[in-house]
Amino acid sequence: MADILSKLAKPIGATTKERRIGRGVGSGLGKTSGRGQKGQKARSKGNINKLHFQGGQSPMQRRLPKRGFRNPFAIVVAAVNISELERFPNGTMVDEKALRDARLVQGAVDRIKILGNGELTRKLTVTVHAFSKAAQEKIEKLGGKAVLLVPPAAAAS
Repeated sequence: MADILSKLAKPIGATTKERRIGRGVGSGLGKTSGRGQKGQKARSKGNINKLHFQGGQSPMQRRLPKRGFRNPFAIVVAAVNISELERFPNGTMVDEKALRDARLVQGAVDRIKILGNGELTRKLTVTVHAFSKAAQEKIEKLGGKAVLLVPPAAAAS
């Protein structure tokens, strides 16, 4: 093993001579240092590789008009009508997992709200973040429960 390790060497061409730029005409990279003559790329701050740089032309994101506002703190609420809860059997516990399994709520949402549009004929226990007044009345009229989930921010305070 020691015999093999002592004879290891880099492959031919793996080590190249360092480029010595601007060290006279005889070096091959003197005078203009391999940058050619004049122009943007010959300057010290010449090669601009900035995102959206369009060669000095006013970039697209500055030419287009600015409109609207995107609220970074917006709360995404998934609305589910009470008529859509009709698919659950009588006496079921309906929570976020049950709504996602039934594909009534999809994607990233912060809160789920049950709205009172439609009719409900089943006794259900619904646990979500919010109810409309009509939805809460319809659930409780049939003997079901409308349980409010407390958002994490409110529970901490």
